[in-house]
Amino acid sequence: MKKKSRRSFLKKSSILGAGIFIVPRDVIGGKGFIPPSDRLNIAAIGAGGKGADIQHSWASGERVIALCDVHPNGKHGVIQSRNKYPDANFYTDFNELLEKENDLDAVTISTPDHTHGVIGNRAMNKGLHVYIQKPLTHNIEEARQLTITARKNKVITQMGNQGGSCIGVQKVSEWVDSNMIGKIRKIYAWTNRPVWPQGFKMPAPSSEKPDGLEWDLWLGPAKRMEYRPEFHPFNWRGWWDYGTGALGDMGCHILDVPVKALKLGYPTDVECSVAKIYEKMWSANYYPEGPPAASLVTLHFEKNEKTRSNVEMVWMDGGIIPPRPEIIPPDDYLGEKGNGNGVLIIGDDGVISCGVYGLNPKLYRKGSKTLHLNTDTIYNKNNSLDHLHHMEWIDAIKGGIGSPEYDKLTAPIEYSGPFTEIVLMGNLALRSYMLKDGDDFIGRKKLLWDGKNTKITNFEKANQFVGRNRRKGWEL
Repeated sequence: MKKKSRRSFLKKSSILGAGIFIVPRDVIGGKGFIPPSDRLNIAAIGAGGKGADIQHSWASGERVIALCDVHPNGKHGVIQSRNKYPDANFYTDFNELLEKENDLDAVTISTPDHTHGVIGNRAMNKGLHVYIQKPLTHNIEEARQLTITARKNKVITQMGNQGGSCIGVQKVSEWVDSNMIGKIRKIYAWTNRPVWPQGFKMPAPSSEKPDGLEWDLWLGPAKRMEYRPEFHPFNWRGWWDYGTGALGDMGCHILDVPVKALKLGYPTDVECSVAKIYEKMWSANYYPEGPPAASLVTLHFEKNEKTRSNVEMVWMDGGIIPPRPEIIPPDDYLGEKGNGNGVLIIGDDGVISCGVYGLNPKLYRKGSKTLHLNTDTIYNKNNSLDHLHHMEWIDAIKGGIGSPEYDKLTAPIEYSGPFTEIVLMGNLALRSYMLKDGDDFIGRKKLLWDGKNTKITNFEKANQFVGRNRRKGWEL
């Protein structure tokens, strides 16, 4: 497909910004030049659910020229998006959109987790800039591939973990860099998710598929399965074929703080345990098709110049919260108000606590006054993290790679790809934990990880969860 001059310019400007040539943008001019004040041509792949954020203010300054959704008349926001942009071309198949919309500059991808990787990879190979909702991908293999593809095509990217743009994340980084809590040895992170049904038996098929829903396209790379209303439009998160559970949903929002502030690399190992549910006496439920109702995941990281110690990170979901460090007063909440989500970064000399997105961070130090950045006074409906995060991406596209605008990106794939791999390591462990040989659970062990080669080195059967089996036509 021959690319239009608009996209050619955008890609060339990125290369220029990277320092291959030094030419001021304001003197480039000529056919195809897009000054920063001009508007981009954008498409939304996934126009309902989270994809309905194409309706919000961040998109108002750009041209939304195409929409795509497998449910054209879906009441989860698709109809509203189509009404917002009546002149935008509409597609049910993203492949058709990518083939026909030759004048596109960028796409947002807001589909279920299991299709992020394929859509994102194909869009970037078309030379398009991409904004992909979290988690970046469904599995580690896809995250690694998207990192490679983004680098190869020199496109501008952003993962939709909007908390990355929160000043709270910056403040935590400042406290770490100033050695306010000393050597860092342990991290706790937790969420009250899942808030959807999870850990239960696969529901029965339904003959009442919504009118207009392209079910086969919705299934994407997953195996053929009859329609179930529990899968669409939201509860797919609780099934491994489509979602990534509580960890995939909230880990990118919560773990971003310690991973970014501490510059954590690949973990050396991962281990987990899960909550058991008994519907019958002495017989725990066994439903490996989906994540458990609650879980605990432990990862270890080698020391670096930020931590100055080996670090243990403990993730908890299902409403379980960590023990209170002695230094935190008994009446203070852990993480966020109500203790629903949070992070504790524990050092020899103090503790940092914050909520989801890095909101309202607190610094507790022995013998010192507690420091508190009250982000509730900063972010509101008219100054939302969603808006700021999207605008980082828009401004970076117009500025090009190497520009000041590009440097402000908080979740480009060069960061969010490896970060997503860390998050999804927990899911690899959870799925391995449920492997059986007859009546024996064979994967309940510490899994040793070779991050460079994306491989578990001490239990080969776990490596099936690094990637996934794909239906024909859904290859990366």
